Amino acid sequence: MVADNKHDGRGKLKMIELYESQRAMRAMRKAALQRGVVAVLDVGTSKIACLVLRFDGTGRLGEAEEVGRMAGQAGFRVIGAATTRSRGVRFGEIDAMVETERAIRTAVQAAQKMANIRVDHVIACFSGAEPRSYGLAGQVELEGHTVSEQDISRVLSACDVPDYGDGREVLHAQPVNFALDHRTGLIDPRGQMGQVLSTDMHMLTVDGAAIQNLAHCVKRCDLELAGVASSAYVSGISALVEDEQELGAACIDLGGGTAGVSIFIKKHMIYSDSVRMGGDHVTSDISMGLQVPQATAERIKTFYGGVVATGMDDREMIEIGGDTGDYEHDRRQVSRAELIGIMRPRVEEILEEVRARLDAAGFDHLPSQQIVLTGGGSQIPGLDGLASKILGQQVRLGRPLRVHGLPQAATGAGFASAVGMCLFAANPQDEWWDFEIPVDRYPARSLKRAVKWFKDNW
Repeated sequence: MVADNKHDGRGKLKMIELYESQRAMRAMRKAALQRGVVAVLDVGTSKIACLVLRFDGTGRLGEAEEVGRMAGQAGFRVIGAATTRSRGVRFGEIDAMVETERAIRTAVQAAQKMANIRVDHVIACFSGAEPRSYGLAGQVELEGHTVSEQDISRVLSACDVPDYGDGREVLHAQPVNFALDHRTGLIDPRGQMGQVLSTDMHMLTVDGAAIQNLAHCVKRCDLELAGVASSAYVSGISALVEDEQELGAACIDLGGGTAGVSIFIKKHMIYSDSVRMGGDHVTSDISMGLQVPQATAERIKTFYGGVVATGMDDREMIEIGGDTGDYEHDRRQVSRAELIGIMRPRVEEILEEVRARLDAAGFDHLPSQQIVLTGGGSQIPGLDGLASKILGQQVRLGRPLRVHGLPQAATGAGFASAVGMCLFAANPQDEWWDFEIPVDRYPARSLKRAVKWFKDNW
């Protein structure tokens, strides 16, 4: 029992540290928005994208007592954009600090040059890091007759936080539903009358080292980190249309090193996971199958790739090319059907893994089973047809929303995360740390197993 208390105390200390560091980042983000300029950074396995945003001062960011989506929206436009080939990132996580630092500097400096302005603060997103979702619930009796800001703080702190393990950190902790007495589905219960307030909260934890490495890398680039987010989450914000976010949909972000999975309903993310496979694995298969360098394999995949072979593909020959000096070897040709034969098994494997994640999440319990594919890997011809066979009938390809000032080159599916980061920076959803929670009321680390609560709720 003593050991339990000790563990609980250590857990509380960890939660307090987390709460304070997230609040510090939120304060930094707010300061950057008030100054009017912030950069967003998508640190991916195949590319690093940086967008510089200018805020025009619309919205009500100045009102200190309001937070998150309850605070109105900020208008912005993109004034700088740049991408560079990613280096030192594997499976969405930083693997070689110096190389990643150099790539981030390159992208940020190019975006700053285009914007003609210096940026001090960045909000970054990353994939991978073994995300795990938890559904938490909390309930309190109101101190007065109407719901106050303090009551919301109390009900959030009443949520039982599971023992999510050492070396892991909370990346998102969002209240996704409030209920007042018998009325549920409330977005903002403040000011409403009732007796008992309860909430459902979605908590996403990731490998803590991934966040620490990213923060350290950004600091080495002489930038301040004003926020972090999950790529799967921000891709969903930008690629799902409003009805899909409301009625229930899954966003599959097919990146270079990972395939991110996020499920939304009632405009909130309620589950996230990732598959440690992506477009780079398809490229590696082509490289090994055709015995060509990775760069050549990437070019062949981009120009001639596909996953559905037709009778024509046997006759369509692809010049492989090469620079080994061996004339016969360098003048080889393969049919497009052969290329598809190499690509399809790996793409099927990735989609099967995604299917397993959706099944584990209870996706088939949702009223709508729309699936949206986005990310650079979603551009393989014929992918939507193959995905509908493996994942279910309602599959579409998703491009990110249009935002003001976004260059044409950055409007493709490969920029879903970067565009989602813009929306996340401008209109952040409420998170647990946006509310003033008294120190003695930090969520206790109970060992109750987190239930996938949305199975019961939706």
